[in-house]
Amino acid sequence: MTIAAVRTHRVSVPLHTPFVTALRTATTVESLLVEVVDADGRSGFGEAPQVWKVTGESVAGAAACVEQLIAPALTGRDADDVAGSARLVRAAAAGNHGVKAAADTALHDLAARRLGIPLVRLLGGTRLRVPTDVTLPAGDPDTLGAAARARTAEGFRVLKVKVGKAGPGERDAVAADIARIRRVRAEAGPDALIRLDANQGWTPRQAVRAIRGMQDAGLSIELVEQPVPAPDLDGLAWVSDRVDVPILADEAVFGVRDLTEVIRRRAADMVNVKLAKCGGLGPARTLLELAAAHDVGTMVGSMMETEVGVGAAASLVAACGTTVVSDLDAAWFLAGSPLTGGLRYDGAEVVLPDAPGLGVAWSGAIAATRHRAMSLKEAP
Repeated sequence: MTIAAVRTHRVSVPLHTPFVTALRTATTVESLLVEVVDADGRSGFGEAPQVWKVTGESVAGAAACVEQLIAPALTGRDADDVAGSARLVRAAAAGNHGVKAAADTALHDLAARRLGIPLVRLLGGTRLRVPTDVTLPAGDPDTLGAAARARTAEGFRVLKVKVGKAGPGERDAVAADIARIRRVRAEAGPDALIRLDANQGWTPRQAVRAIRGMQDAGLSIELVEQPVPAPDLDGLAWVSDRVDVPILADEAVFGVRDLTEVIRRRAADMVNVKLAKCGGLGPARTLLELAAAHDVGTMVGSMMETEVGVGAAASLVAACGTTVVSDLDAAWFLAGSPLTGGLRYDGAEVVLPDAPGLGVAWSGAIAATRHRAMSLKEAP
């Protein structure tokens, strides 16, 4: 059975809550969905999110990469040769990790559908429930306190708080961040796990001052994600050497070479593996195994994505496991969807569908959920 077509669909999905970090403010998810279709008409889906400040990739560029390079390479190939097709995708272009991940995921989704099994089973796992944290976007103490109270009431026990972004009129950004976390801890209670994500927003000295200040205040921080700019591995290592709280590398690690350098320099205690950074499910598994071999902690995260991208990441976690609760809440923020089926949230758990592949299908109510018209490109 051959691959008959490779299609691209642009989607713009509103969020019910603005997603504010030190890097950006998002009110929608902008993504390219890649659809790989076999000769019997079965489809597999993958997602390439547009995240200018992290991957530098656009929806338009991702679509061009599929249309000009990936679709011609895949069309006519054996739909069951996932490994061989994935190698062609990785070799199709330099960079473009997000769209490579989308094509890779679509190939795996199609293969699972052809076998009639959930994607997690294709990856070697059986679990259909995976715990997740929930993100509290950057904001003032009152806003963060209210969000912490609401999320813990909904059953979330791991809160990821965005820091590193100074608010209006704040002269001392570090002191302001400490005040924010003090309020979150007060509202969340002593049993909640609080992790911080600075999204590269601190200098090394600010990071050490902030983390030590929170420790001295007894705020009990689980981990701190990417406290300094991604290229500054020396700064990341400097912070790691001076604090007791585990440091998690995110934007600093896209692929194996990056993680190898982090390990060599002992720059971080943990790594956040994301499909859109590393290029797909196969490379992500390699990163998890490399980290484990060197006693580096792991989690799997997502960009702001739909249930397609998050579903693939959650399936990977269910199959491979991580050392801490993963960051799989992106689809929780969606106010609608162009798709039906797929994952759902049950309190602090992602529930994967007991259905073939990712279990998603196109919705008949795209206009009603305020999505843009999708462009459709099919390989010759």
